[in-house]
Amino acid sequence: MRRDIFQAIADPTRRAIMVLIALQAMSPSAIADHFNMSRQAISKHMKILTECELVKAAHQGREVYYQLEINKMKEIDIWLEQFRKIWETSFNQLDNLLATIKKTEK
Repeated sequence: MRRDIFQAIADPTRRAIMVLIALQAMSPSAIADHFNMSRQAISKHMKILTECELVKAAHQGREVYYQLEINKMKEIDIWLEQFRKIWETSFNQLDNLLATIKKTEK
């Protein structure tokens, strides 16, 4: 089953994993050390993140290291941008309203 990136980031553990490996590639064991769950559970999360191309695995000898795929994160950012524009417009309108109210109170 092919998942999309929004299904992947819907889970708080996967989001925490992404934050954890954002600055440094880590092995599944190192990732599992940061969570109160089995390495098998971490492997399932890593599989989903890998399927969605949010992380990529790099083999170094026998060890596998996962790192965040920053370019794929742009898809999330592009999707969120439409909401940023809506929020900014709403905040600007609120600022204008508050300024008008302050002027009328004087």
